[in-house]
This record gives sequence, structure tokens and C-alpha cells, in this order.
Amino acid sequence: MDFFTLYIYQPFFNILVGLYWFTGLILPSPDMGVAVILFAVAVRLILLPFDLIGEQSDEDKFQVSQKVKQIKKEFAADPVRQKEAIRQIMRQSPKAIFSEVFTITIQVMIILILYRIFTTGLEGADMHLIYDFMPAVHRPINLVFMGLYDLSHTNSILNLIQSLMIALSEIFHLYFSPVKPTRKDFVSLVIFLPVFSFLIFMFLPAGKKVFIITSLAFGIILRLIKQILFLTYSFRHNSVNETTPSTQKKI
Repeated sequence: MDFFTLYIYQPFFNILVGLYWFTGLILPSPDMGVAVILFAVAVRLILLPFDLIGEQSDEDKFQVSQKVKQIKKEFAADPVRQKEAIRQIMRQSPKAIFSEVFTITIQVMIILILYRIFTTGLEGADMHLIYDFMPAVHRPINLVFMGLYDLSHTNSILNLIQSLMIALSEIFHLYFSPVKPTRKDFVSLVIFLPVFSFLIFMFLPAGKKVFIITSLAFGIILRLIKQILFLTYSFRHNSVNETTPSTQKKI
């Protein structure tokens, strides 16, 4: 057995089969689609510490936002230099770059694993890889999600939902970015990228699409939570700065 199968593929394969067994305890019958959703959430939770490592504190982000405002004033008449100066500030966090690269690498690796799982693995080719201590599951494994979507075959509806989620994720990314996006950024990320993804995933198993949809939804919710926390910090910080001068005058 090769290194990839033994130390990477087999553990993830068993986790997914275990989650499938678990869904049979909470649902009338086991559902692999629900197992994939739980699997995606578990992966994002495991990767969350790496996201937080690369994430700046609220105070750091506030200071960066203040610098960005200052740059916009200084280079108001020179949009090119303004954009480059802002990007220089954003590149000053190597931890964020490492975290993003690591997270993307793990996500791509898992997508490749899911491709094997849903093309041949769960249909019988890899059932011998289930650990002896795993609970017994009824075979053949039911690969129909919600009784509608066969996860081992492609599905246009899930593919469309995935593309829409990619577009929504990019809209959030551009909206909260300190660098004002250009029309080219919007067209390439919100229109071309989802369309390109739709074409690429058109012939791939639907199980991968359920994973990506869930992962994107998790990322959007996480981004909203971070933004709310940052806005709360900024509001409190600005309130303190506004009340401090009046307090000093009274003294």
C-alpha cells in the first residue's frame, strides 16, 4: 500500500464512513450527503486554528484600516500608487499568506480524495480499507443524497448551486476588502470564476460539490462573524477617542 493511501486517503475514507454510520443513528436511514456536510464542517473546524493564526487581531486590523484611510487621502489623485501602497500594507503579514496557502493546499487535497471516494471507493473498490474497529455499515452504501442526488454521478443543480456560492463568496471578499475592487476584479471573480468552475466540475461527482458548497457556506459565515467583531471593536475604539478629549477638558 502506497504512502498516500495508507496515511492520507485511508484515514479520511474511514472518517467519512464513520460519519455515514452516525447519520443512521439520527436519521431514519444513513445519508452519505449529510455525512459529507458533517465532514466538510469538521474539516473547516480543524483548519480554523490555522485561519486564526494568519488572522490579525482586531487592534491590528483597526490600525491597518487607519493606514489605508491615510493612504487614500495622500494618493487621492493617483489611484495606481494608492492601490499599490495599500497592497504593500496587506502583504506585511507573512502568517496570513502561509495560513492561506496551507488551507488551500489541504482543501485541494481533500477534493482529490473525495474524487476517488465517490468514483470508485464507496462503490466497493476501497471497502477493504475500512479499519477493523469501525462500526459495521450496511452495504452497498447509499450514495443518494436526500433521495434525490446520486453523489457518485454529476448533478447540474448542485453544480449550479456551487457556482452561485463561489460568486457569493467572492462578492463578500471584494466587499470587505480594504482595496477597492475594479470592474475587472468583479467580472473575473464574480462572473468568470463561477462560470469556469461550473464547466470544470460539470463532469465530476456530486459528492465533491456538496463538500465545496458546505465549505463555502462555512467560510461566508466565518467572514461575517469576523467582520461583525471588527466593526464592534472599531465602534468602541472610536467612541473612546471621541469621549477622551471632553473628559480632559472637564479635568
